[in-house]
Amino acid sequence: MLEQAKVSLGTEKRPKELVIISGKGGTGKTSIAGSFAALAKKTVISDCDVDASDLHLLLQPEVRERGDFSGGVVAEIDQAKCTQCGRCKEACRFEAVERIEEDGKIQYRIDPIACEGCGVCALVCKDGAVKTEDAINGQWFVSETRFGPMTHAELGMAEENSGRLVTLVRDKAADIATGQGEDRVVIDGAPGTGCPVIASVTGADYALVITEPTVSGIHDMERVLEVARYFGISSGVVVNKYDLNREMTERIKALTQEVGAEFMGTIPYDTKVTEAQMQGVSVVEYAEGPVAESIKQIWTKVNERG
Repeated sequence: MLEQAKVSLGTEKRPKELVIISGKGGTGKTSIAGSFAALAKKTVISDCDVDASDLHLLLQPEVRERGDFSGGVVAEIDQAKCTQCGRCKEACRFEAVERIEEDGKIQYRIDPIACEGCGVCALVCKDGAVKTEDAINGQWFVSETRFGPMTHAELGMAEENSGRLVTLVRDKAADIATGQGEDRVVIDGAPGTGCPVIASVTGADYALVITEPTVSGIHDMERVLEVARYFGISSGVVVNKYDLNREMTERIKALTQEVGAEFMGTIPYDTKVTEAQMQGVSVVEYAEGPVAESIKQIWTKVNERG
């Protein structure tokens, strides 16, 4: 039994995963992830912010492979078999079944956006008129960038199950790294503390939390650090735009030490970051200066951890 378990888990060494996260959007997480990719020169990159990915704006990936992502099923009514009994509408708790009357004829239809794919409509239909099929919730991509392979994805509008898509994107990056003999994957994680973030950090080797010196920044940082602690993941903190509120930065530094995380450094505010974004490159490629130097120092610290 133990031998079978070893076989199922695989014998290949899984690459180390550095995941860059934040308790909220807009802290500079993606800018730092893009800079790390540039500093690594040759690595595997994974954009796990599938709800609103934008790392591609800095890395300009060329798609080599793509595929559909299905995170569930959606129901559909075969009008030729439907006897308009209405059982499906009565049973649906999501109000996804619509009763439509046109020219004196009654039809029951399922709204694909409202449908949760629970399958109860198919269960109660005695005429076999309801069928379920895989829903296409988004697409995943394997691309090539100037710094190495990149896996990323795009969740469809109003679609769910982004956590499963994040896991798929991470797994593909790990497979590529293993196949190419790379020992690290740089992951641009999802913001917040919800399911996509949990899927981004679970099993990762290190979580680098990017925050900013504001009251909301502190609260969001505390929440995402708690997520990392819950899953037993070592974590560090970086304060971006630290010089906008130095007093708050000192509070963050003290709080980081209190919760047992590492304080990895600070990055000053500089409009060159925005200029680099407008040019479609990372700030460490765009211009030398305090921001680029700070990011390089943080990258060195991350590497020293092993």
